[in-house]
Amino acid sequence: MVSPIDTHAAYLNPILSVHRHNANDLLQILIKAQEHYGYIHSDAIDHLSSQLQLPRSKIEGVAGFYSFIYLQPQGCYRVLFSDNITDRMLGNMDLMESLCSQLWVEPGKISEDGLLSVNTTSCTGLCDQGPAMQVNNIAINRLSQSRVNAICELIRERVPLSAWPVEFFAIEDNIRRPDVLLDSQFKSGSALHALLQHGTVETLQQIKTSKLRGRGGAGFSTGMKWEFCREAEGEQHYVVCNADEGEPGTFKDRVLLNGYADMVFEGMTLCARIIGAKKGFLYLRGEYRYLLEHLQAVLQHRRHQNLLGNNILGNSDFNFDIVIHLGAGAYICGEESALIESLEGKRGTPRNRPPFPVTHGYLNQPTVVNNVETFAASCLISLHGGEWYAAIGTDTSSGTKILSVSGDCERPGLYEYPFGVTVAQVLTDCGAVNTQAVQISGPSGVCIAPDEFNRCIAFEDIPTAGAFMVFDQSRDMFEVARNFVHFFKHESCGFCTPCRVGTSLLSNMMDKLSAGHGSPYDFAEIEKLNVLLQSTSHCGLGHSACNPVLNTIAKFRPAYDKRLAHKDFVPAFDLDVALSQARQMTGRDDTGAHLERSHESK
Repeated sequence: MVSPIDTHAAYLNPILSVHRHNANDLLQILIKAQEHYGYIHSDAIDHLSSQLQLPRSKIEGVAGFYSFIYLQPQGCYRVLFSDNITDRMLGNMDLMESLCSQLWVEPGKISEDGLLSVNTTSCTGLCDQGPAMQVNNIAINRLSQSRVNAICELIRERVPLSAWPVEFFAIEDNIRRPDVLLDSQFKSGSALHALLQHGTVETLQQIKTSKLRGRGGAGFSTGMKWEFCREAEGEQHYVVCNADEGEPGTFKDRVLLNGYADMVFEGMTLCARIIGAKKGFLYLRGEYRYLLEHLQAVLQHRRHQNLLGNNILGNSDFNFDIVIHLGAGAYICGEESALIESLEGKRGTPRNRPPFPVTHGYLNQPTVVNNVETFAASCLISLHGGEWYAAIGTDTSSGTKILSVSGDCERPGLYEYPFGVTVAQVLTDCGAVNTQAVQISGPSGVCIAPDEFNRCIAFEDIPTAGAFMVFDQSRDMFEVARNFVHFFKHESCGFCTPCRVGTSLLSNMMDKLSAGHGSPYDFAEIEKLNVLLQSTSHCGLGHSACNPVLNTIAKFRPAYDKRLAHKDFVPAFDLDVALSQARQMTGRDDTGAHLERSHESK
């Protein structure tokens, strides 16, 4: 008789063999194991525990951390509607309701026949062509009622995804304004040839001369980071490309990886030569799973060109290769230390710093972590020199910045500008009219009003990771902020109590205001909560969780004032309203059946 463990061993052992039974690859092993049943079977955990010599609790803890890893059946079709604010503006909730109605399934649940489950997920990086969804981790864009109807029919007929219409999966780049990077016509190997010609010391100096700063939002000097890592002691040095762009409204990395992957990988190889690394990782967010085969093909092509692997370009001391590591739906892994924890097969909990990754990163070794756009830009510097790059942009912010423009505009997509461009110029170029507000750098960034549209995109004014969401006069800025607050609540890693509890309290307060139970008291509580989160949260997520609310209260106060139905505090829970169903069931609606009326009559 074959035991359940033996049954799972049949598909798990080949996966474990590929990963050499390395516990650091736990997340990758779980992602591949899930493909067998659509979830991680309980007996499969026992087998993995035995083979990897890990406690069962550790494996369950890691699996439970990531949104796209399931420990219970989710159906043959796992449907996730993107719930970013731009998807909401385009009617995603009505489309989800339609799909659920047609397929007889409730949101957040599995259908009675086990065929499918339907839920929401955070931003899928398709804000320029939403509403969007994922079916079994594969992205579908430009949802409409007719497309949803067709999807319902395909699911009813149990048609495999591979046989669905190809146009459902056609993701566009939407490059609207290219500049020196997006219009570079990069040739494979050219930046490496320049590096070998000038030497690593000179190339590093050019990176420093260029004043290139990290494009992930923080803006730390790239040259200094590479130099610190180069000089750090360690048995191995590593290069990590952070392609986990989970900030709602950001999708530039999606386009760079789709059309400029060769340039990104060359930038990583350039960095590896300078810091002395032999291994690199591209951490690819789970929402971009559909790009994996394309990226693997680019890597393989570079190996055939002798641009990756051993003896790169004929140099016996130049050995470097890149592994793609898939994420699994955890926004917090965009933070570099949480990303490294995930690379090591753990929950993506941010580390205490110092020490920093440049000295104690992956496997406690010196590690450079840079953004996709940063690595691509380093190739331009290798080719054209640091002074050329520093001459673009402003004195403080050199080079160009790629903006992901979405929302209420005629031409959403990617716009590349030299640093220093005004918000007003971007709005004109993308065809935005009657603009009420712009959210720059996602929910954790800043919301600006029309009297600030002359401000500049630059580290000295408005720094950004790339998100640029436009809201016209028809939008309710309270609801925009409420969507962002719910995003932070959902994406809190749960490690520290202030953030775990604080983001939940904040979302409850916003829901209370939305339900008509608000008072000035609630504003004061939000202010107190912000001070608490700023001073005690473990990482930047908690620090910035109140930003959307405080920004919109300050600049769009009328959107909040109309929710202040009371001058004095009232509780969020209304018992009389909660009893309405009981009144309906008993057929009573007299004074005695209402708490307030009954109290007043006495």
